[in-house]
Amino acid sequence: MALTKPRIMSLLLLTGLCGMVVGARGFPAPWLVLVTMLGLALACGGASVLNHVLDRDIDRLMGERTRSRPVAARRVSEQRALEFGLALSAASFVLLAFAVNVLTATLALAGNVFYVLVYTRLLKRSTPQNIVIGGAAGAIPPLVGWAAATGRLTLAAVSLFLIVFLWTPPHFWALAILLRRDYAAARVPMLPVVRGIRVTTRQIVLYSLALVAMTAVPGVAGTAGIAYLAAAAILGAVFVALALRLRVESTPRRASLLFHYSILYLALLFVAMAVDVAL
Repeated sequence: MALTKPRIMSLLLLTGLCGMVVGARGFPAPWLVLVTMLGLALACGGASVLNHVLDRDIDRLMGERTRSRPVAARRVSEQRALEFGLALSAASFVLLAFAVNVLTATLALAGNVFYVLVYTRLLKRSTPQNIVIGGAAGAIPPLVGWAAATGRLTLAAVSLFLIVFLWTPPHFWALAILLRRDYAAARVPMLPVVRGIRVTTRQIVLYSLALVAMTAVPGVAGTAGIAYLAAAAILGAVFVALALRLRVESTPRRASLLFHYSILYLALLFVAMAVDVAL
């Protein structure tokens, strides 16, 4: 269970489920929801397991939080973890391709591969823009849900992808500020390490503004209604206020507050959209 990072997976599954509801304009058949969520969970879990394998060296350098992870702590061998991660990823594709549709299976696999090979293997250790580009992997679950419900992708589905894509940098950079020394010790070029706190907080504000603007698109385009727009406006106002406060007062407490709120923000935003559409 630890290898699959269930806490991270839960938010990915929620955005995927809400993507299904919004795409279907209501709650899909229970069997389809169950199979899609299982397939998505397998894909997310497989990617997380493979991340443990590839990051085992830097995990041992980044403090107790990561040093105690199963592969880094050598409680699970690299070979066994690799086999487990590949098995979960393969099972996800087979299940989604045969029980849902090939587009859904391909999207889930693409998110898996992008997270493991592009973000973890390439970007994370080479550029401070790692989480900006790599954030595309975490933005794929709404597309998976949408494709499972409709069998195709539309511009409305892409808007959900872009919301999560723009949410990822401020969310992750707030955490990176808290873990700046750990990333520096592991020589991972996160933005706070390479460019400093001041530049990072400015980027957090800019991405937060872009995020809030993007959250209006589903309402303006007719994908969701007035209730969603009201929720998005309130949630977004708090997000931007916390980002601005962090910009003025760049303390660990402020960074922690933004980081934890950002998780609640994305969950409530997608739930508001799904409820608005379903009702």
